[in-house]
Amino acid sequence: MDIKSYMQPEGEQPLDNIVSDGGFCGIFRSIACVGDSLASGEFECINDDGTKAYRDYYDYSWGQYLARMAGTKVYNFSKGGMTTKRYVEGWAEEMGYWSEDKACQCYIIALGINDIIGGKVEVFGDISDIDPLSPENCKPTYMGHYGHIIAKYKQISPNARFFLIVPPKHGNEEQREQIQSALYEIAELFEHTYVIDLYKYAPPYDKEFRKHFFLGGHMNPMGYIISAKLIASYIDYIIRHNPDDFKLVGLIGTPYYEKTEEGQKK
Repeated sequence: MDIKSYMQPEGEQPLDNIVSDGGFCGIFRSIACVGDSLASGEFECINDDGTKAYRDYYDYSWGQYLARMAGTKVYNFSKGGMTTKRYVEGWAEEMGYWSEDKACQCYIIALGINDIIGGKVEVFGDISDIDPLSPENCKPTYMGHYGHIIAKYKQISPNARFFLIVPPKHGNEEQREQIQSALYEIAELFEHTYVIDLYKYAPPYDKEFRKHFFLGGHMNPMGYIISAKLIASYIDYIIRHNPDDFKLVGLIGTPYYEKTEEGQKK
């Protein structure tokens, strides 16, 4: 076996190899999914009076499919309609999601649809709105709130790895490109932070995709499974192409992370 052809095939793109067992996501024994309805397994339903209803079925979320694929613990720090503003201005605290008891080795963040495309963000802001060392100093903008979330979780789990999801193409491309640009900037600001660029590499949410994987305005069970496969495969790709960044994952949250030869180099 040529290990290089497995770890880093020449010319490989992030979603060329779709994993079904979680791939190297399995190195994380605890993962938190921070997000909105699409991170919550939300289904669009119809009430008795004919109005639409939206229900979060977390067991169908891509995070829980990922948990079952990789055999790891996954928390849903998510809710339908969630925005970065609402998350940092009370909701995460109310739900206990800032608790050190729920500190994770990995955080996958999927926020922006309701903020930007849903029109709930007041000011987009820029990278200067983020203080990576002090979440309380981050400004009340989309960029500031997003940075606040990462900075806060880095206080709770200092050596955790972070993956920031850019949503796939689905109309409103200018706004999605704005999110894409912002997340690459944010990833540069924080250590061990990576972008899952579904806008660039995943299938678009076009008519054909929606026919198979959507139920009204949200996904169906197959849609959440394919999302889990895409996200797991992208993280697997990042780990395989940056193995030195992930050697110490098994010691995150222990007293020994900094006491290894590799940890002392960090």
